[in-house]
Order: sequence, then structure tokens, then C-alpha cells
Amino acid sequence: MVTEHLSLPEDALAENLFGISEERIYAISLALEKKDYEKVHQLIENLHAADVADLISSLQPELREHFVSIIKDSLNPEILANLDIPTRVQVLKMLGPELIADALKSLASDDALEVLSSLEKEQQERVLQAMLPRERAMLEKFLSYPKDSAGRLMQRELVCVPPFWTVSETLHFIQNSHDLPEHFYTIYIIDPRQHPLGEISLSLLLRHQPDTIVSDIMNHDIRSILVTKDQEEVAFAFRHYGFVSAPVIDESGRIVGMITVDDVVDVIGEEVEEDILHISKVHESNVNEPVSNTAYWRIRWLIITLINTLIASFVIAQFQVSIQKITALSFLMTINAAMGGNSGMQVVTIVVRALATRQLRESDIWRAISREVLVSLITGTFFACLLGGIAALWVNDLWLGAILAIALFCNMLWAAFAGTMFPILIHRLGLDPAVSAGPILTTTTDVFGYAIFLGLATLILL
Repeated sequence: MVTEHLSLPEDALAENLFGISEERIYAISLALEKKDYEKVHQLIENLHAADVADLISSLQPELREHFVSIIKDSLNPEILANLDIPTRVQVLKMLGPELIADALKSLASDDALEVLSSLEKEQQERVLQAMLPRERAMLEKFLSYPKDSAGRLMQRELVCVPPFWTVSETLHFIQNSHDLPEHFYTIYIIDPRQHPLGEISLSLLLRHQPDTIVSDIMNHDIRSILVTKDQEEVAFAFRHYGFVSAPVIDESGRIVGMITVDDVVDVIGEEVEEDILHISKVHESNVNEPVSNTAYWRIRWLIITLINTLIASFVIAQFQVSIQKITALSFLMTINAAMGGNSGMQVVTIVVRALATRQLRESDIWRAISREVLVSLITGTFFACLLGGIAALWVNDLWLGAILAIALFCNMLWAAFAGTMFPILIHRLGLDPAVSAGPILTTTTDVFGYAIFLGLATLILL
């Protein structure tokens, strides 16, 4: 609970350039505890929807429920679109189907779909039943598209005009139509079958004379996105071609929506975050994730680690006689495995990023492998000499230092080769290299590191 004895001066509520301040969150929490509803409304009156969403996520669970109950009758629908998924799920349960349906009517179609997708199937059905037939049909159509596809990312609202219209007619249509997106940058020129023929930026349209025919000034080099295209492919297209917006077409070539750059920025952030979490062997990206979900996903990753450890332990067990006779092997062998694993993960991270950003093409594979192997020859030689010398002085055994140096050099060489090849092979199989490459690599570097070091020591010293 919030301590009631601390009072804040008014200027302490001044916000940062972006986001809601900790002082304002504290003041709202205090007002909620005191049931001072007027103060709560006063404190959130001028906040942006994204800042109110951050506020809801920051509140303690009991205060969050209390806050939502106070504002739900006048809830800005944009708040729902800005909430992180775990918090949004909790908030939607507090609102009920009718209030959610009313909120969805005010959102852009892509935001409405995002909010609706946060619900379970049964809840989705109840919300859809509370909507008008036309709106329900549109959202049901969007839900039929594959998850993480362009169809789930696009918005239905866009500006389309025939090629024979003039600039004046187009501007008149924009000024008098009530079914246009709130923000748009491009006008699409379509034929009678609703196939896109070209596009005109809004700024270019405004610079031409009113009697100019739009087909005379449109850009014919229009790149449409298929509705089933994966969102990663969409993000790459936007980054590669510098799109601000792009039309989305169905299988018959009819324009069905558009994707804008603000939605793609969100996708890029999600994909990068997902890859980082996978490489780090975690799943949840939000501190508000339910405990049971967090535990489930961490157990899955830790089971992989357990299997890796058991395999490495089995290899070590084959050399227990050698370890008993030369006790220095027990602590020197960990150096070899750790250096190989860490150097390999550096390579995996670079290769996964190169694959994700399309920097690594088919023709570049062997060049990439050669480069990483050459880098490993340098780093491997440096650390082999350094750690081999340290080990020889530490245990006063020149041969043992030399064995560690050889094993370390070989393991780091393998880590560079495998760290490049594994992500590429996994990517070719249609799997996510960010998920699989790391665990496979560390298993091989551990097993290979222990086997070559203990094997050489057994062969040479015993």
C-alpha cells in the first residue's frame, strides 16, 4: 500500500518529456487509497492514452482494479490499444463484452483487431455478438487471417480513387468522406476490379493543379503486400524500400487494406525483443506476466539446459579415473568449455541478426564462415597462449598447459564454425535459429571441450 504520510508539492507532478512521472503515479495511487475519485480524474485529465496505459500497468493489482472501475464508463478506447498484453487481458475481464464492443467501434480496425485478439475464443464470441453485423463481419474476416500475417497487421480504412478523377475531385472526396483513416499519407489509384494501379502521396496531390488527372501524376511502381505475408517479411519490405504505407491485397489481387509505418515499428520491436528473449533462454517480456505462465516457460528452457548438462556430465564421467589421478583437470576443464561456449554465442548472435535483417544471403554463406573462422584463429591463438601459460604456471606442469592450449584453440575454432552453420541450417529448415541455435551450440562446445581436453590429458599424461 502507498504510504499516506508523504505529501507532494504540485511541481513534483511535472512529467518527463515522454511518459508519466513516478510522482504522478504515486499521487494517483494515494488518491485511489483515499477513495478521492475527483482527485483521480483531475490527475489523469490531460494524460495521453499511452500514459494512462502505463499508469494502469504500474498500479498494484488491487488499485488497478479500483482504477478501472472508476474510469470504465468514460474509458478512452485508445488506452486498451496501448496496454501491454498481460495487463490488457486483466482489464478486458473487468470491462465485460458490451463495454469492449463499444470501445472497439471507436478504434481503427487494426487496433480493434489487436485488442480483440487478446481475448480467449469464448470472450471473443461474446464481444462479437454485442457488435453490429457489419463491424462483426469485418473483424471475423480479419481473425481468419494467419497469426502474425499482414492481414492481422493492416487496417481496413484507406483512401482509394479511380484513375480518371481529378485532383479537385479527389480532395473533395477526402473532405466529405466519413469512412477514412484518422491518419493517412497515400492515396491509392484502383481499377473497377479494385486492383491497385498506382499511388500518390498526399503532399504530391496538394502540389498539383485542381484539374490534373490523378493517373497522370501517380507512381506506377507500387509494391503491394499479400494479405497472408508474414509480418517479418512486411517489416523487411518497409525497411528496405523506405515505405511510409503500403497497400495489402488478397489472393485475387483486390486491395483490402493498408499497413502504415507505425504498425511496422511495433512489429520490429516485437521481433527484436522475441529474438533477444529466445537467445537469453526466457519467454516472458513483461513483469506483469502471470506467475504460472512465467514458471511454465522458464521450466521449458531449463529442461533444455538440464539435458545439455546431463550430456556433458556423461562425457566427464568417462574420464573420472583421469580426473582422480590428476586433480587439476577438474578445474581446468571448465575454462575450455566456458570459453568455447561464450565465443560461439557471440557468433550465433551476429549470424541470427544477419539472417533476420537479410544481410546474410545464400552467396555469402561461405564468406561468412571463412570470416568467423579467421577471427577465431586470431582469438583462439591469443587465448590458447594466454590461458595455456597461466595453467602451466598455476599447476607447475608445462604439458598440462600445452594440452589446455590445444584443446581451447580447437574448441574455439569449432565454436566459430558451428556458430555460423547451425543458425543457417536451422533457418533453411524453416525453424527459428534464435530459439534453437544457442542450446545446440553450447551442448556441442561443452561436450567437445570436455572430450578433447580430458581425452588429450588421458592420452598424453597417463
